[in-house]
Amino acid sequence: MKIVISCAITGSIHTPSMSPWLPFAPQDIAAQAIGAAQAGAAVLHLHARDPLDGRPSGAVDHWRGFLPTIAAGCDAVVNMTTGGSAVMTLEERLAAPMAFAPEMCSLNMGSMNFALYPMAAKARDWRFGWEEPFLRGTDDLVFKNTPRDIEGVLRIMGAERGARFEFECYEVGHLYMLRHFVDRGLIAGPIFLQFVMGVLGGIAAEPEHLVHMKATAERLFDRFEWSVLAAGRRQMEFAAMAAAMGGHVRVGLEDNLYLGKGVLAKSNAEQVAKVRGIVEALGRAVATPDEARALLGLKGRVAF
Repeated sequence: MKIVISCAITGSIHTPSMSPWLPFAPQDIAAQAIGAAQAGAAVLHLHARDPLDGRPSGAVDHWRGFLPTIAAGCDAVVNMTTGGSAVMTLEERLAAPMAFAPEMCSLNMGSMNFALYPMAAKARDWRFGWEEPFLRGTDDLVFKNTPRDIEGVLRIMGAERGARFEFECYEVGHLYMLRHFVDRGLIAGPIFLQFVMGVLGGIAAEPEHLVHMKATAERLFDRFEWSVLAAGRRQMEFAAMAAAMGGHVRVGLEDNLYLGKGVLAKSNAEQVAKVRGIVEALGRAVATPDEARALLGLKGRVAF
């Protein structure tokens, strides 16, 4: 089986001040997404930003600033977040996915503490005034994804618009919540699990935890595909583990700003090229976008 490389281009975890290479203007998001696809990413996990101040955004117009360019520049699977930012309402998070009806969306499988405030401890010149207060305030932040929220996304984006999901599971309980919705008939296979590790408030990025998450999924689901992302410095280590264990991988500047110790990645494409080298060195072939579509049961490309 070929391995699907996903790339998370930008997001709400890291702020622009933390790296000059993190894209937030629409032309930069588009260029980095296309570059990642050319480097081997079959799936592009996308967030939007306000180009004036870099804030995470759910505005349809901000998404429209880069989606058509990406679709014209590559054939990668567009995976639109429904997580957006933990400070957005569900309505704000769903506005753009509802408008564009992509072939894939992410879906967070439970509420959790989303503690990013340790990132604010390091001295830096903040690019925008909202960044440091936002990070420091996450010591009192709950990322709300209730069963009612999850059911709403499944119905609105899945049943009504035909999207498949990257089910983001930050801890073992999220796998059981997913099983709950399978039992209710709201989720059909193939299931694509993304084990999200290393976010303070979720499961830590430790090898034994990855083994446990995979073993739990095997007990709960008859058929599934799985991938892993490790937020921060253990990104490539866990990508190698996943590839060796038969899984898929996710990299990208949303999850980790570095290419190696102390070396900032200058693009998402650099991380994709590195993980592709790891994957191929382990004897696994990289899936094309169309092979990923077939594996994940997607409806096919969408015109934005």
